[in-house]
Amino acid sequence: MPARTAPEAPLRREEPDGEADRTDAPEDPHRGETDVPAEAPRTRESRGADARALTQVLFKEFAGLEPGTPEHARVRAALIEANLPLVRYAAARFRSRNEPMEDVVQVGTIGLINAIDRFDPARGVQFPTFAMPTVVGEIKRYFRDNVRTVHVPRRLHELWVQVNGATEDLTVLHGRSPTTAEIAERLKIGEDEVLACIEAGRSYHATSLEAAQEGDGLPGLLDRLGYEDPALAGVEHRDLVRHLLVQLPEREQRILLLRYYSNLTQSQISAELGVSQMHVSRLLSRSFARLRSANRIDA
Repeated sequence: MPARTAPEAPLRREEPDGEADRTDAPEDPHRGETDVPAEAPRTRESRGADARALTQVLFKEFAGLEPGTPEHARVRAALIEANLPLVRYAAARFRSRNEPMEDVVQVGTIGLINAIDRFDPARGVQFPTFAMPTVVGEIKRYFRDNVRTVHVPRRLHELWVQVNGATEDLTVLHGRSPTTAEIAERLKIGEDEVLACIEAGRSYHATSLEAAQEGDGLPGLLDRLGYEDPALAGVEHRDLVRHLLVQLPEREQRILLLRYYSNLTQSQISAELGVSQMHVSRLLSRSFARLRSANRIDA
């Protein structure tokens, strides 16, 4: 019986220097990647703590710099950038005011800059605590002095700025207030658009209800408001009585209408219906009892 020999090893190709031996198995697409987990997202608290720490470091550097120097401007810009989330947080409180949020953030940034210029770290107060009232106050002042009480389209607002500027230029040029046609010709727009812009400009401030109107003898807004109708309080009562009346028999409804709508006496009602006055009195008493009972049930 022939002796068994060991199986021959598979032939290996010679690889160039520097390359590892290869097999016919497919290459692992993740070969060379590490199993290190990705960094977990930073929480808002951690970002806030980092911003506060950076602000403290910047203010220590900012205190020793001469205003007007490039280094002073650089650190000041870094302080503004580090504390912009504070401005966005304050601006979010005014989101319901129907004003573009980027405009509110810009106004709040002005308050932030003022707070940076006035802040003294030696007082031992955290900068966000010091800056927040200044930022919010600047935003409130913007809404009080510049924002219209009636919201107008943005295009009309931008056009109003141009109309206002053209009005000032033409006033200086002619020595008088310009006409609507002159403003329209200057801006190459229609006169109706100029009139719409002028009307929109009046929405910056509300007129007092007690302010007198233009023209002699015209009452103020308060005097032209509607008065309170004294019969208004009886509307609900009349509706309730109508609801209760339909629950009575037809004859009792007629007796009540003759008595309280036509103002007939019980004697006249008895003659109208061909019944005794005593019977009319009993029917009225029974109707009142039913109405009171139905009113208690509905209540």
